[in-house]
Formats: sequence, structure tokens, C-alpha cells
Amino acid sequence: GEDSRSFHVSIQGTPPSTASAGDIPIITAVPGGQLLLECPEAAEPHPSIEWRREGSLLQEDARRQLLAQGRFLQVLAVAAGDGGEYSCRTAPGDSDLRGRVRVHG
Repeated sequence: GEDSRSFHVSIQGTPPSTASAGDIPIITAVPGGQLLLECPEAAEPHPSIEWRREGSLLQEDARRQLLAQGRFLQVLAVAAGDGGEYSCRTAPGDSDLRGRVRVHG
């Protein structure tokens, strides 16, 4: 026969680290490829996750799409101009979580 069990798993998030600017993770992208960035603080659904590139609010378009309520930022057909510092913020007043994208090619 069949036996089915369900489990409830709760994972507690770790508090954000107070890393210095020198510890910003660097993501390498390839021209023409795709890039998927995750906002690590957005494990639970947040109604308004903001993504910025070099401080400017990113808008979705044909190449840039937000997935999973904004937890992920997907960039298609990566170009040299997509490089730079990306940040996400899960709520107004929260600190930004940052990553730097380098496009090689």
C-alpha cells in the first residue's frame, strides 16, 4: 500500500551580516547569456521588493523580469551595460543587500 506523511519545516533566517563594502559578492555574467540574481532576505513573500542597479530603480522590461514576487531578478541577453552594482530591499527603511555584476567578453 501507500503511506503518506507530511512534515512542516521551519527555517529561521540568519540576521544580516554587517559586512563591509569590500565584501560585496561579485557575480560574473557572460554576454548574451542570462543572469539570475536572488534577494537573500526575501525567503518569505514580501509585497514590495525593490531592485536597483547603480542606485536607480529597475523596471521590468523584455529583458529584465522579476520572479517569485521579486525574490529573483532575471536578466536575459546580458550586455556589457548590465554590469554594475545591484541591490535589493525587501521593505522601506531596510538596508540594501548588494552584489556586483561583472560582464566578461
